[in-house]
Amino acid sequence: MELLKNQDIDVLQLKAKLDSNDEFLFLDVREPHEYQEANLNAKLIPLGHLIAAIPELEEYKEKEVIIHCRSGARSGNAKEFLNSAGFTNVRNVLGGILDWHDKIGK
Repeated sequence: MELLKNQDIDVLQLKAKLDSNDEFLFLDVREPHEYQEANLNAKLIPLGHLIAAIPELEEYKEKEVIIHCRSGARSGNAKEFLNSAGFTNVRNVLGGILDWHDKIGK
């Protein structure tokens, strides 16, 4: 199934992308203590640090970026911020890690 740029995805679509080793930047915008409790091996950049991290993310402006958090709210804000900073293909994981645990497990 071909997905449109900037279209949010659910956890089952994310799992399929991870399982097939698709190339994309995978970001987790939760806090470090949340990441320690459970993570999906995404690059941790807490939402409050995202502005400062823009220079290190520049190479991904034209590439797919998938962002997740606990429930999808912070990652939705991060998506809007990255879009406003010129990133062209940013996607939010709907339901976040809570939905991941519900549908996929640990």
